[in-house]
Amino acid sequence: MSENMINRLRGISVEAQLGELKKATDHDVLKEWLGTGVKFASTGGRLEETYYNGLSKLFDCIVPTMGDAPVLHEGGIYLGCWMESTGTINNELLSRFLPSVSEDTFQLFADYQKEDGQLPYKVTENGPAFRQIQMVTPLARSVWNHYVLNGRNQTFLRKMYEAMVRHDGWLATYRDTRQTGCVEAFCTFDTGHDLSPRFWHVPDSAHLDDARQYNPDSPTLPFLAPDLTANVYCQRLYLSRMAQELGDEQTAGEWNAKAEMSLNSLFVHCFDKEDAFFYDVDRNDEWVRVQSDVLLRVLACEVGDGDFFAASLRKYLLNTSKFFAKYPFTSVAMDDPRFDPFSSYNTWAGTSNFLSLIRTPHAFEHHHRYVELTWVLNPIVTALAQMTRFAQTVSPWTGKEGYTESYSPAILCLLDFVERMCGIVPRPDGELWFTALVPYPQDHGEVMAAETGYSRIVDGVSFEFITTRDGGTVYRNGEAYLQIPFGTRAVTDRKGQLKAIIGMSVRTIEGTVRYEGQEFSLVVKGNEQVELVNGQFTSVRDVGVIYPTYR
Repeated sequence: MSENMINRLRGISVEAQLGELKKATDHDVLKEWLGTGVKFASTGGRLEETYYNGLSKLFDCIVPTMGDAPVLHEGGIYLGCWMESTGTINNELLSRFLPSVSEDTFQLFADYQKEDGQLPYKVTENGPAFRQIQMVTPLARSVWNHYVLNGRNQTFLRKMYEAMVRHDGWLATYRDTRQTGCVEAFCTFDTGHDLSPRFWHVPDSAHLDDARQYNPDSPTLPFLAPDLTANVYCQRLYLSRMAQELGDEQTAGEWNAKAEMSLNSLFVHCFDKEDAFFYDVDRNDEWVRVQSDVLLRVLACEVGDGDFFAASLRKYLLNTSKFFAKYPFTSVAMDDPRFDPFSSYNTWAGTSNFLSLIRTPHAFEHHHRYVELTWVLNPIVTALAQMTRFAQTVSPWTGKEGYTESYSPAILCLLDFVERMCGIVPRPDGELWFTALVPYPQDHGEVMAAETGYSRIVDGVSFEFITTRDGGTVYRNGEAYLQIPFGTRAVTDRKGQLKAIIGMSVRTIEGTVRYEGQEFSLVVKGNEQVELVNGQFTSVRDVGVIYPTYR
């Protein structure tokens, strides 16, 4: 069956799948896509058809804005680029497929920065907008990952670094009115949490549309916001890396010190030890006790060590009475009486959102929780495979798509999750991941993809990866040279040289790895990483597996 699958993959034409292009700039975008060599094939289900339908709609979201260069738009009803999403996590994912579009989108925010240092929260065809800050994924992390993955363009890095340094100063000046070291939320839209009970009785936008002000008559504002504070903590960590990369060791050390101050403020003011949860603190020093995806946001900002993350999985993220819905993750804990599961409108009051989903992998992978992440990937890929509109929201109960359409975070979620589950992922650290999984037919036993094929060109080397229930086979420049058991991930360098195997199943995988004409016995547990030493696989990391909980 592997031979049939590789022939199917090689026979796919991305141009034919996309059909007639709709605008002049699409031709250059398509050329760049073809240069990556990325193609996907599957049999026995809907996933392949949905994949190329999504790719076509992604092209619809790439539009010239404030210039001739095509940039990424949020999509759906959102005509423009938002710092919360388009300019950060969306762009970080897009960077693996269309790096020039990604780089031009990043630079929009620096190009339209105000003289006082504030970055726009969005840029549309009408220009930049500044009435809130709307920060979630740290911009510096997304910029850094793009930079190291795509040739280390120092001119780009310096431009973005200097813009982010000025913005950090603006936040310190205007968003720490209570002198706690935390970053304050002045309105609902500062965190993009539309309709969330977190912000009931708080205005949606800043006072007089000035992001430097909050409503002085509010009984609760300003909030000490854990997600905004964690954002700045992580931002400063990556600004330190940038300073070092640009040759300024002293400033790099200063950024690390500032990051530690932010982290300390986060735990001193916003962390409830009894609940083991991060809450806003209102002007009266009262916890805003709404358990929301703030926790996932903070964890995605690299807050906490492996034990802290494991405890958060047990108590919250993998708890089916909290956030681990059938189609995770909900935006408010399900046992909160204010939880609203409906997904037919723009809401963060309960339903699962694709923006949360694309922010999720970094939080899990930062702590090597690969198996637990597959429990999120599988139901969401199953839901995505059946989609036609690519909505902003997905029902946590049924997996049905909800509000709006052609939403780039949903489309990028599809591209990203397919790569992480059964594709070829180029990593910022210089590794390549080949993961031998396929979507399990969990919903009514309906198969979404029985076998898959994926290709990508890396530094001029052509890789193809075929996955069946028997395992995964990697081809390099047309020749099969690496075979791994189903339920494992091969970690290689960018030339395809094997570095490690990771267990991707809750069960212990036993089998054989065939690599460059040799065979090696393999036994690997879930999340365990083993490396080939003197002809044998040796364990180098074993964090175990955290299991779901129910109350």
